[in-house]
Amino acid sequence: MSDEHGGPLRVVLADDEALVRAGVRAILAADPGVEVVGEAEDGHAAVELVRAHRPRVALLDIRMPRCDGLSAAAQIRRLVPETAPVILTTFGDDDLIARALGHGAAGFLLKSGDPRELLAGVRAVADGGAYLSPRVARRVIELSGGRLARGPYARDRLAGLTDREREVLALVGAGLSNAEIARRLHLVEGTVKSYLTSVFTRLDVRNRVQAAILAYEAGLVPPTR
Repeated sequence: MSDEHGGPLRVVLADDEALVRAGVRAILAADPGVEVVGEAEDGHAAVELVRAHRPRVALLDIRMPRCDGLSAAAQIRRLVPETAPVILTTFGDDDLIARALGHGAAGFLLKSGDPRELLAGVRAVADGGAYLSPRVARRVIELSGGRLARGPYARDRLAGLTDREREVLALVGAGLSNAEIARRLHLVEGTVKSYLTSVFTRLDVRNRVQAAILAYEAGLVPPTR
């Protein structure tokens, strides 16, 4: 995958642990279409690197000194909206994962996850999609009361959607970008955007990640292990 100018997909990586940064950088380097253009050890430096390099994706550790990943994601969304912030997290960050949904993050990835998942997540958000590591999505649902407990409430919220809107929402929950949804449903991309605008308004959600969580809770996305 390349950026809109035909070059490699540019990524800024931020984590306060040098070994973690080295590991993530090595995974990304396995894809010749991805280039890490800057590394930071705190959120403040990450924001400055994003402002300087204008990457497609910013991978942000959720816990960092001076400025954590949540605050950095919110600043990046405000200052450099063309950059998609993705949160790197662990299962020990339950409280922060729950808070992160409202901070503009385009995705959540586990540090201990499959390397292929990391690359898939970066590609998805770079293409305008939202990506939730399946295990993170399941954990968020557990934190909010569990899939079974939240299911009836989520399904009630979806009751006003049309069949096509539900199809689009399910594919958002599966991490597909607008272009991928358009191909899957044999629509033009502009039509998909119109459906998403309607879905977000009807469900009163702020972004694709919140919509994806609701799709999980309502059972539109198959459970993962």
